[in-house]
Amino acid sequence: MRVNKARVKPEYKLKAGDLVRIPPIRLAEAPNIAAPSQSLWRHLESSILYETDAVMVINKPSGIAVHGGDGVDLGLIEAMRQIRSDCRYLELVHRLDKATSGCVMLAKKRSALKALQQRLRAGRGIQKRYRALVMGAWPERVQLVDQPLKRLELPDGNRIVKVHPEGKLSQTRFQVVERFMVPSVGPLTLVQAEPLTGRTHQIRVHAQFSGHSLVGDPKYGDDQVNREVGRLASLRLCLHACGLSVPPGEDFPGLEVEAPLLTDLVRLLEKLRQGES
Repeated sequence: MRVNKARVKPEYKLKAGDLVRIPPIRLAEAPNIAAPSQSLWRHLESSILYETDAVMVINKPSGIAVHGGDGVDLGLIEAMRQIRSDCRYLELVHRLDKATSGCVMLAKKRSALKALQQRLRAGRGIQKRYRALVMGAWPERVQLVDQPLKRLELPDGNRIVKVHPEGKLSQTRFQVVERFMVPSVGPLTLVQAEPLTGRTHQIRVHAQFSGHSLVGDPKYGDDQVNREVGRLASLRLCLHACGLSVPPGEDFPGLEVEAPLLTDLVRLLEKLRQGES
């Protein structure tokens, strides 16, 4: 920086009448954001489950990331900002894995984002419910999995989550919803999973630890079972965020949202029911 055509030290204090020259600043060009296709546009518009002037809840399809980056040109939040250009403010309150479908909450006001994220960090006041299809016959007696989880990096650079004594406190409540018997794979169970903590891949790893990996899980599942079930119907990770509850408080009025299973999971469950006969 120059003042009155001469270089000055950082501690120099400007005076009235000083002529200041600041060198030009190079700014990186803003990245081009891909536009959602017409089919995705229509699908996401029809997937809005709940909306107020403060929040919006989307029934996210499987296969779309919640945000762009790391090779993803277009995520849910970028698409929704284009679809709902009338919203001056739109931010993700929480995340959902790309392969997982179901409830994703977006904030339309900074005050709502702050209030909801504070609740999430404190581990209070926000209840998430999932439906998951798991291998085997989930025992009725196993209702709470309380095992610490730790993220680990493998020699090939991939990251996984494992039950580990040095991990963070992690608790998931499970409840049997429906049972299936499929000749080619044996018993399968549809469960409701309620994470009491919010760790990465928590439901998937707790289910795997219990001996009942999620069907369609390429990281923690069973390849042979996935291949056999995939012959019955189109298969992806069988995990769906089916419900979201926020009790009312001084910081937020509260909400209760249910997200119906998407068509691909509905068709798969119908095929499994046919396999019982």
